Amino acid sequence: MGGDYLAFVILILLFLIVFVFVYFIPVRLWIAALTAGVHVSLPSLIGMRLRRVPPSVIVNPLINATKAGLSLTTNELEAHYLAGGNVFQVVQALISADKANIPLTFERAAAIDLAGRDVFEAVQMSVRPKVIDAPDPNKGSDTVAAVAMDGIQLRAKAKVTVKANLDRLVGGATEETIIARVGEGIVTTIGSSTSHKKVLENPDLISKTVLEKGLDSGTGFEILSIDVADVDVGENIGAKLQIDQANADKQIAQAKAEERKAMAIALEQEMRARVEEMRARVVEAEAQVPLAIAEAFRAGRLGVMDYYTMKNIMADTEMRQSIAKPQPGSKEI
Repeated sequence: MGGDYLAFVILILLFLIVFVFVYFIPVRLWIAALTAGVHVSLPSLIGMRLRRVPPSVIVNPLINATKAGLSLTTNELEAHYLAGGNVFQVVQALISADKANIPLTFERAAAIDLAGRDVFEAVQMSVRPKVIDAPDPNKGSDTVAAVAMDGIQLRAKAKVTVKANLDRLVGGATEETIIARVGEGIVTTIGSSTSHKKVLENPDLISKTVLEKGLDSGTGFEILSIDVADVDVGENIGAKLQIDQANADKQIAQAKAEERKAMAIALEQEMRARVEEMRARVVEAEAQVPLAIAEAFRAGRLGVMDYYTMKNIMADTEMRQSIAKPQPGSKEI
């Protein structure tokens, strides 16, 4: 009974030893590395396990790099993985750059990858340049609108051929900057043209002006060419602005006329009020005449004959006025 128990314990220990050995030492991966000519020591594989680095993530890219003729070490790849980088992508980018005779070191590729850029895509763009639409139709507009000096609006769009500049990719501006600068160049070229016909006759003016500005400075790309894809005539902005200005001037003139009319009406009302005021004063003065006559009688300054003489003169005056006034329905000779 004691011998069976001892055998069982030994069997359990052997199983644990084999499990630990297989877990810490990926035998199949180690054999694949040896057959590929890549020297990876067993302590190195065990250290990867202890540092929680999957050995396959390091060994398989190292095999690919060695087969491609690159000289990399497990320490470099492991350090890049622990920094949060994509080891496989970096190795693929190095292999592509080496085959295309593009100078690219592991440190530069790792820096590009850690900066958040797709280093493999950047290498591919160095080999096969990319065409960018300016402006980007996915951002809402597919043309750049600008107005020439003659007031005619032109709508243009361009194709920008760029390739990645691996030396400036880290910290360099993105494609959005290239598109914005090209749009600015289009607006500047059209806006400085004396006539829209000049731009329509020579669309290459836009390309020349934009290329002379060095738009790729400070970016992670190198502009190879800028080609104007289309130029269309838009609205007559100059005439539209003149019409709007004329309408504004008309409204201002109407407002001023209404103001003058209101002032005239107010002045007329004021004058009428003054006339009524003067009439009231005349009536008031006329009301004083009988009082003055009565006072003259009492004071002996006015006699009865004088009073009747004055009445005759007044009656004669009224008669003359009535004769001189035209009768209703009569025609003047």
